[in-house]
Amino acid sequence: AKQQSGCEAGTTHRHTKSVTERRIVTARMGRVDVERQRFPYCVVWTPLPLITWLLPFIGHVGICTSEGVIRDFAGPYFVSEDNMAFGKPTKYWMCSPDDVHAMDWDAAVTSGSCDYQKRMHNLCCDNCHSHVARCFNYMKFRGGTSWNMVKVLFYLTLNSKYVGVGGFVRTYLPFLILLTGAILLGTLVNPGEE
Repeated sequence: AKQQSGCEAGTTHRHTKSVTERRIVTARMGRVDVERQRFPYCVVWTPLPLITWLLPFIGHVGICTSEGVIRDFAGPYFVSEDNMAFGKPTKYWMCSPDDVHAMDWDAAVTSGSCDYQKRMHNLCCDNCHSHVARCFNYMKFRGGTSWNMVKVLFYLTLNSKYVGVGGFVRTYLPFLILLTGAILLGTLVNPGEE
């Protein structure tokens, strides 16, 4: 896995694009290319082994640059570039650069990623969702700076699309197998009264 670059000491990422520049970028905005794993202006999601099998709405997230390159907080002091920690994305939330109200999208993704290269990963409190929230706060996504891991999870759940049938199956099949097994086991252990 490649460490995300652009975090040289003293580098600031405060460039703000004008509304006209953002509209030009939006017009040129690349399309999602699932085969090449390119998701411009997206938040991407992939299942976490064991955790997603039990709770299918919980998974690993990353945020993509305007070119579609995925950056994800993959572990302590490590932001991966172009190689998600737990496999290819199974769903994505397409965001709009028009919702950016401070620094531009790429500058915010770089700044948030640089911050998270200096942070310890904590599964419950400071994780991949927090990394995406930090990027959103830098860019004042949708006009706000109150993004947190719960809000990212909520918006991603409501706004995401699966990359295809395979993405849906990869997300829910393990959960359905475990649920079916639990039901069958419960039926065998407690067959009911005759």
